[in-house]
Amino acid sequence: MTRLRFALVSVAILVSGSACGGQSQPGGAQPYDRERLTPEEFNQRAFLSAYEAVESLRPIWLTRRGPDGAVQVYVDENHMGGVEVLRSVRLLNVALLRHMDGIQASARYGLGHDQGAILITTRAAGR
Repeated sequence: MTRLRFALVSVAILVSGSACGGQSQPGGAQPYDRERLTPEEFNQRAFLSAYEAVESLRPIWLTRRGPDGAVQVYVDENHMGGVEVLRSVRLLNVALLRHMDGIQASARYGLGHDQGAILITTRAAGR
C-alpha cells in the first residue's frame, strides 16, 4: 500500500509541476522571445537606429558563425544588404525586428545566408 501511495504522490507532483511550467511573465507581460524584438522592448530605451537596438538587446544576432558570409538584412521582404543597413533604419518606423538563423534564412532566401538574416517589418507594411 505504501508503494502505491508513493507512486500516486510522485505522479501528482510531476503532473502539477508540468502544469506550472508556462511561459507567462509577471504582470501579464509577453514572454521573452530571443528571435523577435518588438516596440515594447526597444521603446524602453532611447535608441535611434535599429542597429543600436539590436546591438544592445540581441547582440547574438550580429555574431558571425564561421569565416564566410555576413548577416543579411531584409526590410519588408526586400533584400537591402548587410548589417550596416541597420544603422540607417530609424526605430520610429519599425513595427518588428525578427532574426532567422542560417539554416532558416538559406531555406527561405537561398545561398549567401549562412550567417542568418534580420527581417524588419516597418509600420507601413505591418498595418
